[in-house]
Amino acid sequence: QVQLMESGGGSVQAGGSLRLSCAASGDTNRMYSMGWFRQAPGKEREGVATINSYGNTRYAAFVKGRFTISQDNAKSILYLQMNSMEPEDTGMYYCAHRKGWVLLLTPHEYDSWGQGTQVTVSS
Repeated sequence: QVQLMESGGGSVQAGGSLRLSCAASGDTNRMYSMGWFRQAPGKEREGVATINSYGNTRYAAFVKGRFTISQDNAKSILYLQMNSMEPEDTGMYYCAHRKGWVLLLTPHEYDSWGQGTQVTVSS
């Protein structure tokens, strides 16, 4: 079992930036993928970005080069740097973990989830 805890959410104006962090502990497998997901009120949870233990990444189309996912393996921390933010980026952001290196953006493929951190972007 992997425990995840997000931090770094907050309120920003459109065009601003935020960096989210996710601290991982527990049984972090050698071959794994971790991802960032978000959920806006009344909408389904959607994948934002994912990274595997080899450092390969994949992004949702709506990211459009604005976000960067990265990890600090020594500290077991996952990051999401978000720039040029838009009001449509508002939502609860979650990090998640799964065993396996295939880069997937579908929530149901992930086994462990954090509690989430709220991001609000105002126009």
